[in-house]
Amino acid sequence: MFDLKPEIRVMTQEQIKKVHQDALLILEQTGIVVDNQDAKARFEKATGKFRKDNRIRIPKDLVQWAINAAPSEIKIYDRLGSPCFTLTGNGTQNTVFGIGVTNLHYQDPFNDTIQPFFRHHMAAATNLGHNLDAFDFISTPGIIQDLPPETADLHGVLEMMASTTKPLVILISDWNSFKPALDLCEHLHGELSPRPFILPYVNPITPLTLNSETTMKMDATINRGLPLIFSNYGMSGATCPITPAGTLVLLTAELLAGLTYSQIVKQGAPIILGSLPAAFDMKNAGSFYSPGTLLLNLACAEMMTSYKIPHCGTSGSGNGWGADLLASTTLCINHFTSCLGKAGMIPFVGGSFDSLVFSPELVVYANDVIHQSRLFASGFSIDDEAIGFSDISTVGPGGNFLLSELTGKYFRNSQFSSKIWPFLTLDKWKKQGEPSAEKILKDKTIELLTSPACPKDKDEILTKGEAFLLQ
Repeated sequence: MFDLKPEIRVMTQEQIKKVHQDALLILEQTGIVVDNQDAKARFEKATGKFRKDNRIRIPKDLVQWAINAAPSEIKIYDRLGSPCFTLTGNGTQNTVFGIGVTNLHYQDPFNDTIQPFFRHHMAAATNLGHNLDAFDFISTPGIIQDLPPETADLHGVLEMMASTTKPLVILISDWNSFKPALDLCEHLHGELSPRPFILPYVNPITPLTLNSETTMKMDATINRGLPLIFSNYGMSGATCPITPAGTLVLLTAELLAGLTYSQIVKQGAPIILGSLPAAFDMKNAGSFYSPGTLLLNLACAEMMTSYKIPHCGTSGSGNGWGADLLASTTLCINHFTSCLGKAGMIPFVGGSFDSLVFSPELVVYANDVIHQSRLFASGFSIDDEAIGFSDISTVGPGGNFLLSELTGKYFRNSQFSSKIWPFLTLDKWKKQGEPSAEKILKDKTIELLTSPACPKDKDEILTKGEAFLLQ
């Protein structure tokens, strides 16, 4: 009752209702394209309508049925079967963070070179996230370049399984590797659905296209009883309308289409919905995150909360050229507002150069930002015990609270310290050789990479997985 907890709200109930109604209008009038014939047949059976123009118009009653059918709570476990976190659709859960995603290159903190993303980088990146306590799960950090494309995704999943016990968000680019990747996970772990720690991630093609591979991956995931992340990526002015309102409504319509399909496949299928809204640079033909797109991220989270559907949002990564000021500005805004808003999962921390390069230093930096954002978002109590009337009465006017009862009880909790940088006075900084903040961050990153704490069964999993892949 007397806990003070800060929060951000960006939409009124009237605005949420308008976005919802406008999204339904798009689904009913414009419709979506469904490439896969089996998926199209499912939609046609559910809607009772068959059209020659290859578009599916989804009636609002069917969308509402899907909203009501989807679970509002999804429990996620680690690889060892212990509970990790619960994704909820009521907007009250603490935001959870993961590293990733599918970068083609790796920024080596030892020499600052940018290299192709190799298999050993997958192990190093995953294990880095395993040892940073602000990260709750690991998303696929990169696409392995030193293995044939037909086996790269499978070896990537194997390295992730072996290098952490945290939950995994897996992104498999090739449909031919998708089912084998789930088979590999089941071979290494056993049945996945009772205590799920694997969350496949799929996305439609914006605007308004459910491509074949996406619906096929959804089918395979749902039929195995696993939770599914369905997320879209929109660039305002390119794949979405140039206005924030148009982008929000279009992306919401796509998410409702994916939700509806998931429930047609299996009523009650667990699904997490969200968007990665970005701006489009007309001059350089590239995308980027901006304060405006991060505001859209919060608006999307509030839309999902209104549906009571767990949310997955943007991580603010991609800006910058590593762990630099450009990247840090966006990360700080994103992580701070996500913790204060309704954002649920934040899966893709660590990419730079428009998410082409995985930066370990950026991940270590983000770990500190998340830590501080969570401290701010945790708020404080204003009940009588916290106010300390007894201490105030005892100390009285002109005294101090250095040796008071509450100081003795709470002083350790009140001391803030960064997970990277020590508190240095000017004199201490000079005595240490005037180190730069960048050097301290780099040294911390190298320390984590060179002395990692690995899962005890890492070698066992690698051996078992390699044997399975050779079959």
